Amino acid sequence: MKRAIITGITGQDGSYLADLLLAKGYKVYGMVRRSSTENFERIEHLRGKISIVQADLLDQLSIIELMEEVEPHEVYNLAAQSFVPTSWTQPTLTGEFTGLGVTKMLEAIKLVNRKIKFYQASSSEMFGKVRETPQNELTPFYPRSPYGVAKVYGHFITVNYRESYDMFAVSGILFNHESPRRGLEFVTRKITDGVARIALGVAKDIRLGNLHAKRDWGFAGDYVEAMWMMLQHKPAEDFVIATGESHTVKEFARLAFEHVGLNWRKYVKVDEKLYRPAEVTQLRGNPAKARRILRWRPRVDLAGLVRMMVEADIVRIQEQLSKR
Repeated sequence: MKRAIITGITGQDGSYLADLLLAKGYKVYGMVRRSSTENFERIEHLRGKISIVQADLLDQLSIIELMEEVEPHEVYNLAAQSFVPTSWTQPTLTGEFTGLGVTKMLEAIKLVNRKIKFYQASSSEMFGKVRETPQNELTPFYPRSPYGVAKVYGHFITVNYRESYDMFAVSGILFNHESPRRGLEFVTRKITDGVARIALGVAKDIRLGNLHAKRDWGFAGDYVEAMWMMLQHKPAEDFVIATGESHTVKEFARLAFEHVGLNWRKYVKVDEKLYRPAEVTQLRGNPAKARRILRWRPRVDLAGLVRMMVEADIVRIQEQLSKR
């Protein structure tokens, strides 16, 4: 039986990846911090199916001990301070977790067993002020936030360990991927949660920032499959994972409101306080390499994703209201 460690197990991607690996017969270990105040809600349905183990991305020795104890075949590093606005208020912490934490994971693998396969969660935010559209594996990075900068460090340190120590270490440059398990602080979930509340009569409007920002949005459940595929493919290579389409925040909001029969213009309020200090205006990935080599394709389109998220939020809020 293959063993895999997932850091960031309590996040959106970690929970979907755990579902996938369990379905493929893996023994799954989810790494959490000792003093963690993490919300385990996303993996509640996995209780008893996965093993929760303790280690800290900032503590090198704890990671080494974890690798020795579990003896994993694969490690998926999904842990990070991943909310871009927070990276402006906590830039040093973001750099430590999202950048240096990657080095500590790679160093632990190098010291314990170089045959362990390593997946690093890179991000489309690394492209930032884009040099070309769509963005592919060779597009230069120009990050526009402390989060994006830290992700670039994590990406290139992964490349360096792969090339310097003959390790199987890859990065997936994933464009925005959403789901009903997305955090409420992210704009897509903020929209679908707000639409559900308005439809159920418990909210009157949604406050959003830049409605014209364009993103390439896919379904997280599709994207974690690409992570697994990357670790099964030889040689170790980096891949852009995206839909190849970009849509504005306004389009996402319109689709969400249309699903419940409402006109978005009546309920969306633009709040300039929600604009980023340095805006990333357009991201659109070119997944041609992943399609050609991994045979990966997204199954859920934007309309299907929006429907899925709105419906899940309506059910969740109805359940909350029924308990009052």
